[in-house]
Amino acid sequence: MKSIIPTVLVVLFFVGASQASELPDAPSAVAGEAMYVEAVVPVVGPQVIENKPVIDAKFLSLAFISTASTFSDSYTTLFATQNWRAGKTGVCNAEVQSAYLYGTHPTTGRVYAVATAKSAGSIFAAYYLRKHHSKFWSMPLFVNTAISLQGTTQNMMSCN
Repeated sequence: MKSIIPTVLVVLFFVGASQASELPDAPSAVAGEAMYVEAVVPVVGPQVIENKPVIDAKFLSLAFISTASTFSDSYTTLFATQNWRAGKTGVCNAEVQSAYLYGTHPTTGRVYAVATAKSAGSIFAAYYLRKHHSKFWSMPLFVNTAISLQGTTQNMMSCN
């Protein structure tokens, strides 16, 4: 037992010394040399970006529906002007709901100019959002369609 304890201590000493010899020198021991750290750059394969066209069949169909509903709203808005010119009473004879856009007795040119501006604005907004990969790109077209169909319904119920 007496010989085992010194042998174990000598073995532990040499194991520790052999591991320490694999360590780099301390910075104080290497005064003249600069320490360099090599950065490892991960290798990344080529990224495949799917380039879907901005204008496709879905975009065109939504734009068509939005434009058609906008022009139907403008067409039915002219019913109020026609009733006013004919001198009808008991039906709408002035634009009430969107007088700030059309005026109280809109002309045909103004009605279709407003429709063109509304339609072009919603299509441009949808195009811009789709080009920048927003998942809400169709929202301007849906909102324009909903507002225009509500206007068409209102005009048909009160002015026809």
